[in-house]
Amino acid sequence: MPHLNLLNQSTKKSTILINLLKYLTVILAITALASPIKIKNAQFINSDGIDIVLNLDTSDSMKQRGFNKFDLQQNRFDVVKELASDFIDKRTNDNIALVVFGNSALIASTLSFDKNAQKEILNYLDIGIVGPRTALIDSLASSVKILKNSKALSKIIILLSDGEDTSSQIPFNIALKLLKKYNIKVYTIAIQSQNRYVLNKIAKETNGKYFNANSKEDLQNVYKQINELEKSKLKKNKVVLKEYYYFYPLFIATIILILLIYLRNKE
Repeated sequence: MPHLNLLNQSTKKSTILINLLKYLTVILAITALASPIKIKNAQFINSDGIDIVLNLDTSDSMKQRGFNKFDLQQNRFDVVKELASDFIDKRTNDNIALVVFGNSALIASTLSFDKNAQKEILNYLDIGIVGPRTALIDSLASSVKILKNSKALSKIIILLSDGEDTSSQIPFNIALKLLKKYNIKVYTIAIQSQNRYVLNKIAKETNGKYFNANSKEDLQNVYKQINELEKSKLKKNKVVLKEYYYFYPLFIATIILILLIYLRNKE
């Protein structure tokens, strides 16, 4: 009978479509469960760097010229800023902070990996920014404040000054105890200074080292030596950034499943 044949053909087509949709739903569901991903990027995060505070004298005596024999108009602080900036560039794996001192101590920058920001701040600093005198010991206490909560394996202060302390409120022995308590090493640099006893004692008591610099070349050499003495470990943690695509097959499988239910109910 022709009607019966037509009905059989229609039923057969419907069954094929339903079976096809079933298989498609299963395949898409399995694909979604497999959670396809695309690797977008891989980043390396440095670890085990050193936390460093550059502790710089901005008292009036830093105005003195003649420290650079190739540019006699350059004052001591101009030379210090230039060389400290070069030093920051070399410490790519380390956190660096800036402290300056005059009548008192000022934290110019807390610890940061942003070397460009550090150099920009350094560029804005000038002689007398915190007064004409020399609060050297107070500056150490301010540096301790920055480093005391540090989790770095090595914490150091590079203290640079051209004169004796004339303004600190904190006793020397207290500052020394704080440095030892928080296991902070201090490298001291005397710029054409007679204040060698105190700077030498600070370095010795904290397992650091005392340096004397009478010219720009001397100071370049000092920063070079410190750079070699304090090598950062180059251990890096790899972080892989992924993009997940499971929701695309899941979404299509859900739509097909709804269609499948509709066709079943229609039969």
